[in-house]
This record gives sequence, structure tokens and C-alpha cells, in this order.
Amino acid sequence: MLVDLRIQNYALIEQLELRPSALLNIITGETGAGKSIMLGAIGLLLGNRADTKLLFNTARKCVIEGQFDISGYQLQDIFESEDLDYDAQCILRREISPAGKSRAFINDTPVTLETLRTIGANLMDIHSQHDTLLLGDAVFQLNLLDLYANLVPTRAQYGNSYRHYRKLEADLKALESQVAQANKELDYHSFLLNELEEARLDGEDQEALEQEIKQLEHAEEIKFKLTHALQALSDGEYCATGSLKEASHLLGQVAGFTNGLRELKERLDSCLIELRDIAGEVEDTERRTEGDPVRIDELQGRLNVLYNLQRKHQVRDVDGLLLVRDELRRKVSSVLNLDKEISRLRKDANGALATVTRQAAKLSEARQKSFPKFERELALLLVELGMPHSRIVVQHSTGQPAVSGIDVVSILFTANKGAQPQTLSKAASGGEFSRLMLCIKYMLADKTALPTIVFDEIDTGISGEIAVKVGRMMQQMAQKHQLIAISHLPQMAAAGDAHYFVYKEDRADRTVSRIRLLSLDERIREIAQMISGANPSQHAFQSARELLAMRGEELVG
Repeated sequence: MLVDLRIQNYALIEQLELRPSALLNIITGETGAGKSIMLGAIGLLLGNRADTKLLFNTARKCVIEGQFDISGYQLQDIFESEDLDYDAQCILRREISPAGKSRAFINDTPVTLETLRTIGANLMDIHSQHDTLLLGDAVFQLNLLDLYANLVPTRAQYGNSYRHYRKLEADLKALESQVAQANKELDYHSFLLNELEEARLDGEDQEALEQEIKQLEHAEEIKFKLTHALQALSDGEYCATGSLKEASHLLGQVAGFTNGLRELKERLDSCLIELRDIAGEVEDTERRTEGDPVRIDELQGRLNVLYNLQRKHQVRDVDGLLLVRDELRRKVSSVLNLDKEISRLRKDANGALATVTRQAAKLSEARQKSFPKFERELALLLVELGMPHSRIVVQHSTGQPAVSGIDVVSILFTANKGAQPQTLSKAASGGEFSRLMLCIKYMLADKTALPTIVFDEIDTGISGEIAVKVGRMMQQMAQKHQLIAISHLPQMAAAGDAHYFVYKEDRADRTVSRIRLLSLDERIREIAQMISGANPSQHAFQSARELLAMRGEELVG
């Protein structure tokens, strides 16, 4: 439950602190004094969007902080799912800077607004006129009925199955579309792949082919030059080997005179050996070098194949062609394998649909069983609140599976004897809407573990004895939930365990909003003023005492 609420620098609120009772808290005050402003601040604490225009002092930040005692509500798993440390005393804080930057904290740990909303939604429920308007929405009605029938876990399980099925369906459609496109390209890709496969590219050395054809095309020139080189080396009258041999002989004749001459001879002999070896290789090369037009044509044909493929696929070498070939192999193979994947996905999707259909039927059956009890219980509560001829009918039909199941519901209502129930938007007035919503909230009080529920003028359109009964109903709800109710009815004000009064204080520079907990005497005066105006009569005072006495207050004076 909410233990302490602090609001600083928000709208008309300069600084406000509220320490509500654990039971029923009633907030009253003059119009425009700040009751709804306080609700707006609580909304920010629960993750609503911030607006710097609502800063009391635009030079200072706004801070809204709420301390909650959550020791009895088993919320550890929710904190763990949000990666937060659990503490029985939970503090939510929201800060809005003058520049518009918003920050949120849970137990002093910075969190995102989404996390703040998730945690806040498990701590407090604010019922406003907007919720009453939502009562006419079919989805909202189905949610209420599921909560009433304790079907939220069953619906969540179904929802997971449905989302899984929809994902499989989406994956299947995407894959079928991919296959359709791939099949259009399959013939072309297969043709390109066959062309590359037939080229037998593995182990191909394009540079060696180019070198060989270059040698064959210049064979005559090479042979001519090698012949003359051989003459210069070993076959000519003044060949190099002959000259080196004579020089070696001459050095040999004088090598015995100094070590230096001997070393020179040895070096010259080494040169002569190398020169003879070179001459031998030149001779062998010259002998092998022959023109071969057939081989030239063969090599040129092979190179033309490579060149054409490289131009076609916009690559520069055989390695590039191999990469293209491997990619085409993958594409062709993937198309052939996609049919197997489609069959697998279709089988999985059909199985998921069978699960969804089975769970939807089970969920629908459980829902329909709860409708008569819901109708009876709500009708009885409405009788207590002054609508003895009211009738409630849950209109039901089924359709295709959706995220909420196969059920389509509409709560039909009439407050008039003999009239046919109609949709809420046609049949219920503002006051009837409020009473309907209060009764539903009352019915759902045992179905939810929310620590704190806030009602914003749930008593709109009611008065007199009905207002007294509404007050009693909220007192009963407050035995299991902390309730905070903003009201304009004296009967409701008297029903509260604690009564807070919101008022405006005019200062020299501006108007501020304040709140205070009323003493017993102050409550009597406030309720009397709510009954008969600013200057209540003795009769109004007596009526106020009687209203308070109905909740067991011990009155003095």
C-alpha cells in the first residue's frame, strides 16, 4: 500500500505530503483546488508522460516520490524480471528537470519509463472517468470478464500459443514468397552454374597459361636468340668459356707464387663451372623450343573461356570465378532445400493451429460458464445501488482465433423494467456508468492483488441513500485494498477512515494548492459544508454527525 506520497514543484503544488490510511481515504475540496492535479502527479509516478509546462517553478525540477509497503503482495518475481532488487519498502521516484528531461528511479536505481510503468501497474490502479468510458469497449469488457473468472493465466497461456502460431504463419508466408522469387531465378542461376562447372576451374593457373602461350607465340625469336647466346657462351671461336679456360690456365701457372693468385684462380674456376652449366641449360632450352600452332590454339581457346567468364561475372581472375561459382551453388542448393523447410514449417504451423484451436475452445468454454454468475452478481449489486429493475446480459459470439481468443463479447444493460438490454453506450447514463464500474471494481477486488486503488469521482451522478451504500461498498473493498477516493458527496466523505481536504492558498505572488488531514471537528464542518454550503446550518451539522456515526465514529460535543 501507499505509505507516503511527496509532491514538489508540480502545477499548483509547491510542496505536498500525504500519508494515507491503510483503509479508505477520502479526498474532498473545492473545485480547482488541486484534487485532479494530485492525481496527475500520481500518474507521473506511474510512468505517464511529463510536460514541463506543469512545473510550479520553471527554474526548479519537479520531484514526485511514493513509498509503498509491498511486504504482503508476492511481487518478488516481477522485480526479478525487471532486474531490480526487491525490498518490502519500495520507493518510486520521478524527476522532471526545467529543460524537460525526465528521470525515473525505483529504490534509487535508475530505470526506464517502461520499467516504472510495469512496477507501478502492480502497485496502484487509478480509476478515472476515462476507465468508465472504456467500459463500453468490447476488448475492455472481455478483459474484465477474464479477470472476474480468474482466466488471466489461461488467457496468457493461450496468447503465447497464438503468438507462436502467428509467427510460424508469418515465417511460412515469408519463406513461400522467397521460394516463389527464387524459383523465378533458379533457371538462370542453374545455367550460370552449369557454365562455370563445365569450365573446370579447380586448380586452374591462368598466369601459367598466359606465360606458355606467350612463349609459344615467340618461339622463333627465342630460338634464334638462344642459338646466338650459345655461340657466345661455348660454340664460337671467341666464346666465353674458351676465354675463361685460357685465363684459368694462365693464372694456374703463377698461382703458386702467392695465396692471392691461387684464390683468384679458384674463383675463376667456379665462374667457369657456372658458365658451362648456363650454356648447357641454354642449349637444352633452345633444343626444346619449337613453335606449336595447335597448342597455341588450344591455350588461346582456354584463355578465351576464362576471359569471357570473367567479363560476364565482372571479376578479374579465376579466384573471383570460383567465388561466383560457390555462391551460385549455394543459391541453387538453397532453393532445392527450401521445399523441405516449407514442409517442416507448414507441419509446425498446422500443429500450432491445432493447439490454438484446442486452447481457444477451452478458454471459451470457461468464459461462457462464468457469464451467468457475472450477470447475477452484478445485477444484485446494482439493485443495492438503487437500480432494482436492472438487467445485465453478456452477449457472446465466436469468430476466428485472435490474440484474445475466439470470443466476441458485449455487456448489455438496462435499468428499466421491461426494456430490452442494450449496449452500454446506448443504455447507460453517466451516473449508471459510474455505478456499473464501481460494482465491477467491487466484484474484481477479490481477484486482484493490487495494493492500492484510486477512484476519481466514482460517485458521479448518485446521491442520497445510494451514496451511503456506495460508501459502504468501498469500506468493504478497503478491507482488502487501500482505497483513495476523490469525492464531492458528503455520504462518501463520512465513509472514509481518513479524510483529507485539498484547498487553495492565495499568496502575494501566486496561488498554491495544499492538503491536510482533517480532525473530527474539521470533518464535521467540511461534511456539513458539503451538505448545505459555506455557512452550514445546525441541521447540516447534525446530518454530518449522523453520517459519521454510521461508520462508528465516537462523537464529542
